[in-house]
Amino acid sequence: MPLPFLTADRAFEATDDDIALPFDDRDRWRRPYRPGPWRVGVAAILLLLASYVLFAAVIIAATGSPSEAAVVLGIAVLVILGALRLLRMGVWVSARGVRRVGFLVTRTVSWEQVVAVRTAQQPVRWLGLPRTVQGQALTVVRQGRTPDDVPPLLTTHNADFLARGQAFDRAADAVEAWAAEYARG
Repeated sequence: MPLPFLTADRAFEATDDDIALPFDDRDRWRRPYRPGPWRVGVAAILLLLASYVLFAAVIIAATGSPSEAAVVLGIAVLVILGALRLLRMGVWVSARGVRRVGFLVTRTVSWEQVVAVRTAQQPVRWLGLPRTVQGQALTVVRQGRTPDDVPPLLTTHNADFLARGQAFDRAADAVEAWAAEYARG
């Protein structure tokens, strides 16, 4: 059975389907990087745990009371929502501004308020824990505020960029390019 899409002897033919689409929708929020392996791994483990809890809810519903099954089902839904929120965390950019999505809080800064976006060498939190290590951080300088007032957007030691220095550099460059295009400063 020939698989022409996997063979190298076929000449490459550019069709209309192969042409990359233009980057036209600038108002849509985009994450300028892929989620890191730590974040994806923890979310996968949480979803695996949720599948066991859902299976337990089915067993409890078949053998026990519906109210107990509903409580266990609610716990599974909370774990699933937590895993999805964990995957949603990070920095998002659009033509309207830059958005830092945390687990519980989302903060958006419009480009009109941004003076500069800088990468600086400073102490950063390791995986969001209280322990700090020396690393790089991408910070936003806003009008009327000092850079110390705003937490960094990205760090080299968060769940997306731990042990992925080149990925941090690419993401920081992408956010800085958005800022250069849309910010006033």
